[in-house]
Amino acid sequence: TMTACGGSNSGSDDSNAASGSDSGSAGSYKVGIVQLVQHEALDAATQGFQDKLKELVEADGGSVEFDPQNASGESANCTTIVNGFVSEGVDLIMANATAALQAAQAGTSDIPILGTSVTDYGTALGVSDWTGKTGTNISGTTDLAPLDGQADMLKELFPDAKNVGLLYCSAEPNSKYQIDTIKPLLEKLGYTCTEYAFTDSNDVASMAQQATECDVLYIPTDNTAAAYSETIANVVVPAKVPVIAGEEGICRGCGAATLTISYYDLGYKTGEMAYEILVNGADVSTMPIAFAPQFTKKYNAAICEALGITVPDDYVPMD
Repeated sequence: TMTACGGSNSGSDDSNAASGSDSGSAGSYKVGIVQLVQHEALDAATQGFQDKLKELVEADGGSVEFDPQNASGESANCTTIVNGFVSEGVDLIMANATAALQAAQAGTSDIPILGTSVTDYGTALGVSDWTGKTGTNISGTTDLAPLDGQADMLKELFPDAKNVGLLYCSAEPNSKYQIDTIKPLLEKLGYTCTEYAFTDSNDVASMAQQATECDVLYIPTDNTAAAYSETIANVVVPAKVPVIAGEEGICRGCGAATLTISYYDLGYKTGEMAYEILVNGADVSTMPIAFAPQFTKKYNAAICEALGITVPDDYVPMD
């Protein structure tokens, strides 16, 4: 699907960015968007990105055309989409989710790439000595919520629980990163933790069923879990096992509570970064990875009621 936002498409002429920087007004740009899978969080990030970049470019007298494409959860599709953008010569690629970013990294070292909804760029890009900047044609925003805060939330809501099940997709390196980070935090709080890793959508339900032997579950920011959160809910809610989720989309599907970001705001921030690159000539290689502006304690009222969970007054109900 291609949506034209603003004026004419100029292709990939790099002079657009330069002329925008020199004259104080924007040119015409084409931006390719590769999104791993359709679900609420990633959709919101894409929308925020388009809204902000369009607003800034058009306010500066220019136009931007977006080519948003969805990979339907398949990494191979991400590669095909990115290769199409490279052949077409887009001015910038926005890669939404880790697999999309990895495909963009493999596809071009020349076109500026901005990631979003990526938890840990060092892990995603294979950078061992991570400093917060890539030094390459890649930058972007991270959706990493404070994992210590999520561990504290679990303790606040379920102080008497003994066993925590860590449910995640083993095929997503950022999910493993989150699990490896939060597990010792939970153990320090006195919980016994057991990992339940599913490989893809085919074994989500079976691993969720195994995990219900625990008192409470933690699911990190995980694209597969987000896409199949209703499947997880169909297992854990009847079993009366609550879930603390890494982000709002998963929480809305199967969780009791989350310490979350706004993915729309995250995309919005990514759009601001794109404007700086396209119009003001910012060097993407020196742009530090940006974080979400704020985090909010939210709860799923329907699931909390079904499980008899009372949340503190500082928690916000999800819409």
